[in-house]
Amino acid sequence: MREILGRRRKFSLRRGARSPLLRAALTCATEWQWPVVPGVGLRSGGGRPRVCGCPDPECAVPGGHPFDPVLLAATTDERMVRWWWGNRPSAPLLLATGGHAPCAVSLPAVAGARALTVFDRAGVRLGPVVATPTRWSLLVEPYSLEDLGELLSQQDWVPSSLRFHGEGGYVVLPPSQTGSGRVRWERPPLRRSGRPWLPQVATVVNALVEASTSAPDGGSRLAY
Repeated sequence: MREILGRRRKFSLRRGARSPLLRAALTCATEWQWPVVPGVGLRSGGGRPRVCGCPDPECAVPGGHPFDPVLLAATTDERMVRWWWGNRPSAPLLLATGGHAPCAVSLPAVAGARALTVFDRAGVRLGPVVATPTRWSLLVEPYSLEDLGELLSQQDWVPSSLRFHGEGGYVVLPPSQTGSGRVRWERPPLRRSGRPWLPQVATVVNALVEASTSAPDGGSRLAY
């Protein structure tokens, strides 16, 4: 019996070693020192192929959130990363934002595409941009709540569709699959030594507010 279990475990680890998600998680954790944790993932059930693996049947972000392990378990430890994705090779890859890790600003996909056009025309250098069918996220340098609050206080108003992922938050990274669809790089990280380059949030926030405000799904006013 022990021998059978040992063979099963080795098979699981070999299968996980071929997982694109494991490779991506190891790159984030070991090369870039970004803390990661597996998302809850999806399960099939009731004829609905994209049901969240968590107990909530009405989950608003199916598959794309932490559950077990919790977000606080996010780590850069290679052994833990290999163990997680060795046992769950299809688990979504979550970046725990804030601290020494990147933060992010996310907005509706239509607004995100519009904002990137504005940045490109102005010659603004961007870092990695994560895209799903519904939302895009721009990774930026870590920021504090105080810094963010000061920036947003300079805006007349901020649409509620614009979201900020700082300390205690997370972003789903490619090549994850969630209930919203496939997660991909709209702008991939620069493949150079060390961590990928990131812009400061102050560089991008004005254009993102403007793009979110004028987008069809810009959302309601969120005053600061």
